[in-house]
Amino acid sequence: MVPLPARLPVVPVTVFYLHGFASSPRSTKVGYFTGRLAEHHVEVHCPDFNLPDFQTLTMTMTATLRSTLSVAIVAGFMVQGSGFRVLGSSAEQARGVRPAPAAPRTPSPTPRTATQNPEPGARTPEPSTLNPEPISVRVGFQGANGKYSVVTLPMESYVARVLAGEAARDSQPAALEALAIAIRTFALANRERHRADGFDLCDQTHCQVVRAAVAATARATQATAGRVLLRNGTPASIYFSASCGGHTEIPSDVWPGHEDPAYLPAREDDACDGAPAWTADLRAADLLKALRAGGFHGQRLRDLRVAARNVSGRVSRLTLDGLKPDVISGADLRTVVGRTLGWQHIKSAAFTVRKQGDSFHFSGHGSGHGVGLCVIGSVRLAERGTNADQILARYYPGLEISKVTPTAAMLAARIAPAAPPSVRAAGTPRPPAPDVMISLPDDDEGEHDAILQQAVRARDEIARTLGVTAPVKLTLRFHPTTDDYEQATARPWFTSGAIVAGELHLLPPAALRDRGVLEQTIRHELVHVMTESALAGRPQWVREGAALYFADPAASPPAGSARPSCPDDNELARPVSAGALSNAYARARACFARQIQSGKAWRDVK
Repeated sequence: MVPLPARLPVVPVTVFYLHGFASSPRSTKVGYFTGRLAEHHVEVHCPDFNLPDFQTLTMTMTATLRSTLSVAIVAGFMVQGSGFRVLGSSAEQARGVRPAPAAPRTPSPTPRTATQNPEPGARTPEPSTLNPEPISVRVGFQGANGKYSVVTLPMESYVARVLAGEAARDSQPAALEALAIAIRTFALANRERHRADGFDLCDQTHCQVVRAAVAATARATQATAGRVLLRNGTPASIYFSASCGGHTEIPSDVWPGHEDPAYLPAREDDACDGAPAWTADLRAADLLKALRAGGFHGQRLRDLRVAARNVSGRVSRLTLDGLKPDVISGADLRTVVGRTLGWQHIKSAAFTVRKQGDSFHFSGHGSGHGVGLCVIGSVRLAERGTNADQILARYYPGLEISKVTPTAAMLAARIAPAAPPSVRAAGTPRPPAPDVMISLPDDDEGEHDAILQQAVRARDEIARTLGVTAPVKLTLRFHPTTDDYEQATARPWFTSGAIVAGELHLLPPAALRDRGVLEQTIRHELVHVMTESALAGRPQWVREGAALYFADPAASPPAGSARPSCPDDNELARPVSAGALSNAYARARACFARQIQSGKAWRDVK
């Protein structure tokens, strides 16, 4: 492995990587070069020589290399005074392809500014960022070890690269342009989604998939530069999925508690027309493994049956014979199976299921959650001659498409989630965001605003009850599986929540929600945060008793003995089972409540 020089040339460089035979822009090698060069703010573009079919593989496309690069230059990859480099694989080395000469300087289409005549050593901005206040995105690129390396990209470079990762193959320009506007809007509306991790957006499906840009995605990005979907003057909170399966979905049927704005309706989509159809066969043992990782428990999954469907026809509730909890939503089943067994199995919540021996046969259509723009539908609309604005109007009815680039000042602060419509009048500005960071796993991010509201409301209410100052900063981390939770906290899954290094760690939202303890668990951990210093050094039952009491003051006392014995520290710190912890919790709460009822202040309980 040859290390990159500590400092690359000051003159901006665009790198074209020409992949080899039987390779692609998604190869490990391309990913490596893209990540390493991005650390030096160098863009890597890798044309896909495998498109559109087998006859245009690398060997054929190499002959037309120069025309491909010419298109890329016109599409805006080059900047004034820069050259570009061709970084090749085996096919290019065999043919001795040489880098094309640097593009000639051309007059700038915009008035000259100080940034266009930089001091020696200064970097020249890319054309797509020559705005009064250029927007950039801090992207976390996940490595093989699961850790992130953070790279700051100009917004338009980011959009072109995400478009390469999210668009369908052979997309017409109109479909690419519509998706570019949606990608840009999503990025602006969700900046600082990973604030707790020190960056804005990741390069995975949790946010938006980032790949090496190609000529087509660069053209679509340049054609739509700066255009976003607006709601009340700010970037709208939108979604898109690979395929709605013939019917789009409202957000709250995927993420409980989410607002259902008029621009994200559930309605039939004849453009998608149910594609793709899919089937999957999963062994009962594998389903049980996935459900256990998602927080469900039991020795055997005897049966799985659809109990209800929503307006779009997707599964809204299934019964789990043999497990606790014994119900799960279709969206949650797709998520728990995807995280443990892979997302290729249950591709959407639009399915039927029947038991066959020791397996379950699923038959469905669509791919993804189905909220907002349907990528397959947009591709087919573009093939019919529908333009980008018309595609967006179809999938996001009522939203305005801006004609100017949003400024950094407009987006300086992360706006808070919308209050319920009955509370906040339409068009009313959102209040400043509290400094509460919510970290959610993939496919749960749609619940962000509802959980944030819940956490802020609980924090303020508990602070008033305790007579303490609400904590200025809070981080709530929900884990994707029970195993991840146990590894991060060194606590068994049935504890549900724990505090590690000042952060609140919790089980997957679906696991807590399906057990009916999501809000109670958040409140429990918040009480721990706000009473920690005052109760330091007290027995464990005092600290847990306070958390249990103030998390749910109206809870009934345990049945049986009127004066249960208070649990010792070992019972609470190292419970042997869920039942043992439940018993210890009930006794700790009873002991704490007994002293409160005798007239003691919570700070004086011992």
